[in-house]
Formats: sequence, structure tokens, C-alpha cells
Amino acid sequence: MAIIGIDHVQIACPAGGEDKARTFYAGLLGMTEVPKPANLSPSGCWFTGGAVNLHIGVDPDFRAATKAHPALLVDDLAGLRGRLAAAGCVIREDKPVEGYARFFTEDPFGNRIELMERV
Repeated sequence: MAIIGIDHVQIACPAGGEDKARTFYAGLLGMTEVPKPANLSPSGCWFTGGAVNLHIGVDPDFRAATKAHPALLVDDLAGLRGRLAAAGCVIREDKPVEGYARFFTEDPFGNRIELMERV
């Protein structure tokens, strides 16, 4: 038996944060919202982009993940950086990683998000 992949990553948002999540993850990052199964909690929202499935779950005791983070691989990091900067999002540089251009941002709830492009 072996782990063969990751099905999805879930991060949290506070109650009522779904519209802000949609604006950020679909509007700015270009992901597509997909329907949640009817038998799951009506709160939260799910997104997909390429091979990535990202679930946003509502946490009544929400605290932003300021260290733990998903790292999303993109195909136009410079363009995305410009779009995020124009929207007033945080752009945070970090130590270089060989083979990648990258930076960190935050979603509307303060969750750390890494964006990377292979170079």
C-alpha cells in the first residue's frame, strides 16, 4: 500500500467568508468553483484549478494559518503578481528555491498562500 497523491487541500475561513473566498480564489487566482456534495455542510466552498482541488471550510474558531500553507503552481507568476498587487493583496518575497520563481500572498482571511512557477 502506498500514498499515490493528494486529493485536496482544505484551509479555513471564518463564518460568512464564502463570498470573499470566491472573489480571491476564483476572481483573482482564476480557480473554478465546483459544487460541494449535498450531504456535506452547506457552509464553505470548493475550488479546482489544473490538478489542484482546494476546499475552504468554515471554522467557528477560525485563526489564520500564517505558517502552514498550500503552494500553488502557476503558469504566469509575473501576471498573477501584477493582478494581486493591483487588488491590494500582500506580496511577500522569501528565500529562493532552485528551479522556481515564487512569492507568498495572503487570502482575505490572512491564510498564507505560496505561488510558484517552474523556471
